[in-house]
Amino acid sequence: MAQYSAQLDGVFVALADPTRRAVIRRLGGGPASVGDLAGEFPMALPSFMKHVRMLEGAGLIRTAKAGRVRTCTLNPERLALVDDWLAEQRRIWLGRTDRLEQFVTTEDKT
Repeated sequence: MAQYSAQLDGVFVALADPTRRAVIRRLGGGPASVGDLAGEFPMALPSFMKHVRMLEGAGLIRTAKAGRVRTCTLNPERLALVDDWLAEQRRIWLGRTDRLEQFVTTEDKT
């Protein structure tokens, strides 16, 4: 459980930044080189590489270097952690709202 929580925390920290979320969104359409990705953002390449390293460290993307080109690929399995957590939260809150609805709509017969 602690390892799952630490992994989930890392993913949420990585996704907290709008630049990193935009990179994830872009990679959802397929792999892209760091240069192509960086060109979409108003920052220097070294600054952009910090975002790439953060995403890679969180396991959200993978990078591979071929010659002078580093290509980034989305790791959808890691996003499944977030999906699983959100599904669990939905179940909890739907159960709570169902109980509240039942409480509100049930007549007190005492």
